[in-house]
Amino acid sequence: MTQAGEVEMDQKRAVRSGPRPLPLHLTTAMLTWLSSPNASKLWKNGSLPWNPTLRPRAEALANALTPDLTPDLAPDQAAKSQGNPNSPDVTEEIWAEFSQALEAEIGRRANDLLTGILAYRRHPYSRPDETHPAVWSEGTTHLLDYAPGARKATPVLVVPSLVNRHYVLDLVPGQGFLGFLVASGYRPMVVDWGAPGEIESNFTLTDYIAGRLERVLDTVLAETEQQPIVLGYCMGGLLALALAGRRAKDVAGLALLATPWDFAEDAPAIVAGLPALEPSLGATIDSVGILPTDLIQALFFGLDPMQVIRKFLRFAELDPDSAEAMEFVAVEDWLNDGVPLAGPVAREALFGWYGRNTPAGLAWRVAGDVVDPGDVTVPALAVIPSRDRIVPPGSARALARALPNCRELATPLGHIGMAVSRSARKRAWLGILQWMENI
Repeated sequence: MTQAGEVEMDQKRAVRSGPRPLPLHLTTAMLTWLSSPNASKLWKNGSLPWNPTLRPRAEALANALTPDLTPDLAPDQAAKSQGNPNSPDVTEEIWAEFSQALEAEIGRRANDLLTGILAYRRHPYSRPDETHPAVWSEGTTHLLDYAPGARKATPVLVVPSLVNRHYVLDLVPGQGFLGFLVASGYRPMVVDWGAPGEIESNFTLTDYIAGRLERVLDTVLAETEQQPIVLGYCMGGLLALALAGRRAKDVAGLALLATPWDFAEDAPAIVAGLPALEPSLGATIDSVGILPTDLIQALFFGLDPMQVIRKFLRFAELDPDSAEAMEFVAVEDWLNDGVPLAGPVAREALFGWYGRNTPAGLAWRVAGDVVDPGDVTVPALAVIPSRDRIVPPGSARALARALPNCRELATPLGHIGMAVSRSARKRAWLGILQWMENI
């Protein structure tokens, strides 16, 4: 095969999907940008009601479009013309130029967005292969040993979310948080939940916590002959909390990374709409049997509809061979590698946790028992990223304050940045390590 053919084959192998769900992001971008010409017509005739925070920018733009003719006007006329694109001073010629510039900008942004998405989908990066022995398996769930040779090291039972893959904690194998723990003398044993299979499709949170997670804990105790530190990330923190409440005598400590508790605290607007969505969304879950990954991603989309668009516009400007570009692709690959939720779990999480705030209301039960952080007396650490848009800091802080023996570690990072950013080691991991060494 020719060199050109080899390159072509490499590109074909590298093509990936995403960002998910792609139609939603593209439609949002185009509807948002294409609304500008219509809005500009309302602005021109003075009938567009401006958001107060945008009014100064609108006035500045209007003034920039207004020729410097105000010295020839009476003071009251000059005042009226300022910030009004419908003033006599804004000629049709100037307005036509503005309209053309607006259309050109829409076209440029659309092109840049598609360029960024195609650059991502064709990027040659792929996560290096890694293998970690599974010391326990049941259904689609596995317990991976990240330091099988460290027999005497303190075990850390890592509990990730059910909707995202665990490897965000070690995005570049050996260089992420899990590699940091290994290098620091600990033995991470990581729950890989996998996607729900035939057995798991009817699982509740009780099945995952009082069933699989407790059997995982039994395995860690038997394998290491030590009480592990249990560490939960995001949704996994709630699972870890429930486990620690049920098995306190078998747990040395509890670390909660960006773990929500009070779902009404600083809740994003989309949460308020969940009760209205419950009938239709519940019907979808019941008919499919799961909450599909693209639907989960669509719910996250509601937190900031333009976030993905902004990200890919920035990515279009990056050198594809740069470290920043490869880091971007690695994170996006992880985001697009999410897994669906079993139907009953989706109902508990969406309509129980988010819709009715069952955790903070002490109405969330596992195997019939209320999950009450007040009963969890083991040493605990709550890592609270101040820039977290997925788990509002207030929601995580409520859990820290409900635990009787908990230390708070605030960090100026985001939800994912706490796991993958270049400053995470200094701003989060070292603090976690210090706490672990002193419990």
